[in-house]
Amino acid sequence: MRRTTDTVGASTEHPTPLAQPGGESADREAFVRGLYEQHGADLLRYAARLLGGDWHQAEDAVQEAAARALNHLNFLRNTDAARPWLFTVVRNLVIDHHRARQIRPAEVPAAERPETPTADQIDRMLTSQVVTNALRELSAQHEEVIRLMHYSRYSVADAAKHLGVPPGTVKSRSYYAIRALKAALMTRGVLDATV
Repeated sequence: MRRTTDTVGASTEHPTPLAQPGGESADREAFVRGLYEQHGADLLRYAARLLGGDWHQAEDAVQEAAARALNHLNFLRNTDAARPWLFTVVRNLVIDHHRARQIRPAEVPAAERPETPTADQIDRMLTSQVVTNALRELSAQHEEVIRLMHYSRYSVADAAKHLGVPPGTVKSRSYYAIRALKAALMTRGVLDATV
């Protein structure tokens, strides 16, 4: 309920527009739907042009104009004034948007913001899980040589002794295992192609 005060100061209650009985809500909904069908596409293009191609802000302006049109439902419903009225409201909303942006400090897009490193345990845990899954795709020989040399920190000689193969074989397996692991991580989006 909306509370208003008359000139004497006594408070009276009026039902809010959306809560009025007798199908008023459906009537208002049909009115807004009609506005969008008749003028929505043109208003959106107009707002986007005024906003330099920012379609998200343009959609917001058109939605706000439609919401304001509900306050003038009786005037706009039965006249040809709806279209010029809506274009005027959208233009005024865009002007307000430009004025507000001049007052506020400039926003730096996310792509230009410097990244601040944070120690995020969840991020590390998820990356670790992805690497573990990628390791499972490798052959048993490749997985074992990576685990020995990169996780257990075995030297080439120690890994060769543990595996019972010559050191040159360990180096070769390690090289191809790392390549296979990088390829598996690239398909998962963990690494990009420049790495």
